[in-house]
Amino acid sequence: MSKEKEVRVGQLLIPAAALEWQFTRSSGPGGQHVNRTSSKAMLRFDAVHSPHLPDDVRRRLLQRERARLTSDGTLVISSQRHRDQSRNVADCLEKLADLLERALIVPKTRRGSTTPRAAKGQRLDSKHRRSETKRLRRRTED
Repeated sequence: MSKEKEVRVGQLLIPAAALEWQFTRSSGPGGQHVNRTSSKAMLRFDAVHSPHLPDDVRRRLLQRERARLTSDGTLVISSQRHRDQSRNVADCLEKLADLLERALIVPKTRRGSTTPRAAKGQRLDSKHRRSETKRLRRRTED
């Protein structure tokens, strides 16, 4: 490819040398054009061994995108939305930037909540009332 592009998301920079491109024929309608051009773009990024990703971002990215990973940890992103190769390349880079952007967000830790004492009391009180109602409906022995 003549124009190498890098991906920048916040403080994170993935250089063009870390991205591997592959181009194949697109599927779907398009007549003779689709049979003659290799417009489908496939982007490969070695997410496991890349020195450009911080460890926490790498861990979140690999956990979230298990379906897009190969067995050796390479992230594969493809695009065949457009008829020309350059727009599909831009689409792949956009998709990678979105994935990295989501991986940069640190998820909030869940704090367990405690049931208020009043709520526990109300629950036990309603159980006691229900129990009393059922006890009063029982047949008494003479």
